[in-house]
Amino acid sequence: MQKFFTIEKTSEGKARAGELTTDHGKIQTPIFMPVGTVASVKTVHQRELKEDIKAQIILGNTYHLYLRPGMETMQDAGGLHKFMNWDLPILTDSGGFQVFSLASSRKMSEEGARFKSHIDGSYHMFSPEKSMEIQRQIGADIFMAFDECVAYPCEYNQAKLSMELTHRWLKRCIEWTENNPELYGYKQRLFPIVQGSTYSDLRKISAEVISEAGAEGNAIGGLSVGEPEEEMYRITDEVTDILPKEKPRYLMGVGTPWNILESIGLGIDMMDCVMPTRNARNAMLFTWKGVMNLKNEKWKKDFSPLDEFGTSFVDKEYSKAYLRHLFVSKEYLAKQIASIHNLAFYLDLVKVAREHIMAGDFYEWKNSVVPVLRQRL
Repeated sequence: MQKFFTIEKTSEGKARAGELTTDHGKIQTPIFMPVGTVASVKTVHQRELKEDIKAQIILGNTYHLYLRPGMETMQDAGGLHKFMNWDLPILTDSGGFQVFSLASSRKMSEEGARFKSHIDGSYHMFSPEKSMEIQRQIGADIFMAFDECVAYPCEYNQAKLSMELTHRWLKRCIEWTENNPELYGYKQRLFPIVQGSTYSDLRKISAEVISEAGAEGNAIGGLSVGEPEEEMYRITDEVTDILPKEKPRYLMGVGTPWNILESIGLGIDMMDCVMPTRNARNAMLFTWKGVMNLKNEKWKKDFSPLDEFGTSFVDKEYSKAYLRHLFVSKEYLAKQIASIHNLAFYLDLVKVAREHIMAGDFYEWKNSVVPVLRQRL
């Protein structure tokens, strides 16, 4: 049986280049995963994801897919891969973060989370077992344990109680998973999630508990929820010191291009974020030269290609002036072009980062490009 995760090269620090092997294909790490919340990466075709953006794995959202189209439709389709016609790997989150974001209409208990649908106001209950059952029905290659995510800032005692609840829920997730095999004939891998807010001692405890669970990969949750960047880096650094080195580490919900490079430098292998597509829909483009707001007047008569260093077709085929015109005109095509550009840039970013890890000069390169990536054009 082929090994799930292989480390190909470790840099002078914690950064490493590796490869994940799933039944739907191999993933070269470090990797960024586009977010396909409702079985769709917003405004982007699956063909563009594969051929132009070069995505190797995408995300699906347990909470949203459970509510719509629902699990009966999902199972009748043969799982999410077949439903959305995507034959590469998929990861699903547990629904925990979405339930957390419904603060005004949810009720937490030892059993799970009772919440009100944002679609029709109906009430539903997510327990660890229910989350596992839904993720079996969705059929992602990698699926997440059900956890509780706390807001930032968070009182120490609340963070501690929440972390302990997450650990108890993990045991139930593992037990359910072991007793209920996959539905579609291919392997699914469960990743537990480290919690503990920004408290070092709690994160250490959680990282140790998560490590002892013996899963094939591990995730770090509860960051990128409003805390300063330095806090996120500090906690990530402390947690990656404890999580097993031979297993993939997934930092959930991160982030900007510079967040991604800094996180890779701290030993992270996998990341996801809605930022490239959400910001694209608001005319913000990330490039190797810095960040562009395409609604600015300065681009009105700039007929140069969208991005001379871009890797997707939109970068060569459209000009800055044209994309600005589409945004000002509120034309839907603007969001599509910008989303394809940003996602292709993010995938190029991690590809180049990987090349520098393999070459042995990652940190020197990272320190030189991060200030450039952050500047506003």
